[in-house]
Amino acid sequence: MTNLDIAEVARRAGLPASTLRYYEEKGLIASVGRAGLRRQFDPGVLQRLALIALGRTAGFSLDEIVLMFGPDGQPRIDRGMLSAKADELDGTIRRLSVLRDSLRHAAACPAPSHLQCPTFQRLIRAAESGVVPSPVRPRSPAVRSTRGS
Repeated sequence: MTNLDIAEVARRAGLPASTLRYYEEKGLIASVGRAGLRRQFDPGVLQRLALIALGRTAGFSLDEIVLMFGPDGQPRIDRGMLSAKADELDGTIRRLSVLRDSLRHAAACPAPSHLQCPTFQRLIRAAESGVVPSPVRPRSPAVRSTRGS
């Protein structure tokens, strides 16, 4: 298979050539030479760019992604690092789910004002402190305590 010039790699990968040059500078990809002034890449660079994109989507930094490739350019991904990132994503998903549920509650809350809604008040306090609130499960009337009745 023939080498691809930087413009073709950029087109196929959906990245600007400047990003490819930056990735090369960081050691994420390597050109195999030049044709005139244009960098040339092995076609396998497209798979490597896909792995880089996957890592970026998962929240890995470029410096972390560099460590996921061995000196021979083959993926050597630390499974512990993947597990730790998955745990981190689980926490993010939980926090965002709580935030989503709180916003949905606030949108449908029957309180005359959002400021009179206890759930919305918890959301505001959490925003003030920089912490997403813990899940609030409204109790149904059948579950409410009858103490004090």
